[in-house]
Amino acid sequence: MLAGFLLYVAWPSIPYASTVMEQIFWAAWVGFFLFVVGANVASLLQMIRPPIMEQQEERQRQTYNH
Repeated sequence: MLAGFLLYVAWPSIPYASTVMEQIFWAAWVGFFLFVVGANVASLLQMIRPPIMEQQEERQRQTYNH
């Protein structure tokens, strides 16, 4: 949500980027924003595996139940 708010605040300034350095900065920032949003969506849709510590807990639970 913070990344979305910051993009909302910065959006009017992006078209006025005149130098190559400014354009690279805004392109990198928008790319980082898309990366953050993509990671959050993947996490919500459970497209990524849980961290290793959580995977080990699931294995232990399965062995105790059987």
